[in-house]
Amino acid sequence: MIEYYNNLYCGSKDEFFEFIGERAVKGEKTFVVTANPETFMHGSRNEGFDRLLRDEGTVITPDGIGIVKAAKWAGKTTAGRVTGVETVEELLRVGSEHGLSAYFYGSKPEVLEKLKAQIDEKYSGLNIIGLRDGYNNKDDEVFADMKAKKPDLVFVALGIPRQEILIYKNLADFDKGIFLGIGGSLDVLSGTKKRAPGLFIKLNCEWLYRIMCEPKRIGRFYNNNVKFFNRIKKEAKKNEKN
Repeated sequence: MIEYYNNLYCGSKDEFFEFIGERAVKGEKTFVVTANPETFMHGSRNEGFDRLLRDEGTVITPDGIGIVKAAKWAGKTTAGRVTGVETVEELLRVGSEHGLSAYFYGSKPEVLEKLKAQIDEKYSGLNIIGLRDGYNNKDDEVFADMKAKKPDLVFVALGIPRQEILIYKNLADFDKGIFLGIGGSLDVLSGTKKRAPGLFIKLNCEWLYRIMCEPKRIGRFYNNNVKFFNRIKKEAKKNEKN
């Protein structure tokens, strides 16, 4: 699992936004995985997900503070978090400014309706060429439509690891596009759910805010975050001995 850090973007948020924005405008195909400890733990349990996280063509960004903190055991120094929500917002801004096209797949129909209203208001220059909810179970049909329309930006919100595995499966069939699995980000961007208050974001404690709002998440937190740190440390010690 420590090998996933080989693909981790370690620059600042602003540097990443400049990097991904330029690639979007130039039409340079890029697959971005926004990672927290749960992401890496899924990789350790799922062969297909493990493969895409190891692929040198995958760009992994440190969404969760746990990824940043554990980087030292992988011999990496990061400039801090690059969150998925903010990455999507930046891509929408760039897309609007340059008249790019975007395709959204996933989430609930009502969330997509609210999202479109938000985009029409804030990012009117963006050309939405696909808006498909995630409850149709027609992945092949949706991606066939996507391939025919050739969007500049592709956002898939089907939950981890399904969204990333689906993107990776179809990636070779595209000549261009920024591809991003965005999980629950659409809920935040559409205004359906509120992001953590500014203080929690500033202190890198959005995870704590989510647990406070949904106490049932505590088991999920332990099974992913706590076990993640233990595993990374063990792998780092093993590498030192070798």
